Amino acid sequence: MNSTKESTTMAHDFQVRHEQDLPVPPDHAWKALTTYDGNVGWLYPMEVEPRVGGTVSRGPSTVLEWEPPHRFICRYADDTGFSNTLTYLVDEREGGTSHLRMSIHWVHEGTPDENWGTKTDAAEKHVHFYQHGLSQYLAHFDGRTAAYVRAMHGEPTSDPGQFATLQRHLGLADGTAAGDTVRLTLDAELGGPQDAVVDYLDGDFLGLRTDDALYRIFNGSTWNWPVWAGLHLFRDGVDKERTARAWRAWLDRAVTPSA
Repeated sequence: MNSTKESTTMAHDFQVRHEQDLPVPPDHAWKALTTYDGNVGWLYPMEVEPRVGGTVSRGPSTVLEWEPPHRFICRYADDTGFSNTLTYLVDEREGGTSHLRMSIHWVHEGTPDENWGTKTDAAEKHVHFYQHGLSQYLAHFDGRTAAYVRAMHGEPTSDPGQFATLQRHLGLADGTAAGDTVRLTLDAELGGPQDAVVDYLDGDFLGLRTDDALYRIFNGSTWNWPVWAGLHLFRDGVDKERTARAWRAWLDRAVTPSA
């Protein structure tokens, strides 16, 4: 697995590329990448109209290339001179596996706003985290239907101590690392205490995997954004509105300013 970022000397051109092997055949990878049911399992809700010229709900974008299960390209453009092209290339590998090459390419024909550097830094890091989530989804939940819930703490933060405080509230001890199994100290409304594998952990993101969920938690302090959680819940009967409220309340309690 590898991730690279490319920027030309012109500040308004930015590209991130990421490659990884996936433990499923191309048609399974394709479903995860290009269907609503697949996307809610690891990314966020996104509808794709399956044809060249079709609409992708995120953006919205337009499908430029559609060659199942190997090649998908879509592009968003607005009237400010900004465009974002997303590319997925899926190759078959031996043993019923596949290899994914993906990229995002931003171009701003005019003068980018003052937050361009923040946005490109965040994009590069988020791509790596989301693509890791794709591999977790395909390895552990392929074919299962998820309910996606998003919950955000209401205030932006520049305090990295908030993310450390949140981890302690979850039950992660100091020194916890990716690969460790931890006992989450969640409220009953959030599923109660449960074991989880820490599948990803750095200063900006926390990924937790249980038997029926992928919890993706985002630290906003690097970019002065709020802390928030993206929850992929592989269980029946999820009340998404109630779950979102419960997680927002938990985040508000857990993300208290560090002393």
